[in-house]
Amino acid sequence: MKEKRNILPLIEKETPNLNNILDLEDVESFKDLKLELKDTWTKKQQFRTETEMRFSVLNDYKHPTKASKYWQCVREQNSFLESLMSLSFDARRAEIKLQKLKKDLEKEKDPLEKELIQIDIDEKIFSIANTQLTAKDRMREIKLWSTLKKELNDGTFDTKNVNTHQLDSYHEVYKNRIGSLTPGTSQAEVFNARGQFETLERQKKEKGLLTNEFKKPRFLGKEQ
Repeated sequence: MKEKRNILPLIEKETPNLNNILDLEDVESFKDLKLELKDTWTKKQQFRTETEMRFSVLNDYKHPTKASKYWQCVREQNSFLESLMSLSFDARRAEIKLQKLKKDLEKEKDPLEKELIQIDIDEKIFSIANTQLTAKDRMREIKLWSTLKKELNDGTFDTKNVNTHQLDSYHEVYKNRIGSLTPGTSQAEVFNARGQFETLERQKKEKGLLTNEFKKPRFLGKEQ
């Protein structure tokens, strides 16, 4: 089976042409580095690591409950699914264009036109390799979101309806926001945070779900 995402042959093929843009010394350096550069291209970070997913995307401030973390995983995984599907369509188009270029090369008689077509072919091959590399990393993140969903799903929350958890989860989020306000916070930010928090508190009260009222920072004063 042909190895996907192997750009070494293309690097080797393109190296002599680097004389057009690099000094001879730099071309020689490039030749010495070609295996390292292939390795760099292959292992470069494109999307988030598991560490970044856990502490940045699913941070406890923005997603304070297991349910809110789970549903953020759903959003992220779906976004990567849609992007992966788009990449697949792009790759199919690129493969057809590559085959057409190869046919054009066979039919072309003019030497200069043949060179131009060959450049287009090499560029297309490199583009397809980039697409394959991107697809692989998107799939890696899709699988990680699946792992995190399973880890978070302990049976204590609704995994069918995203709305079910939101009153509790957003209440915790806005507790965090209110708790982080200071006397130096802008009036607009205070107004927005307090308005949303107190609306959530009212809704929880009306549903009999508010067990302990949150003690707001003293500088915010009493409710009007």
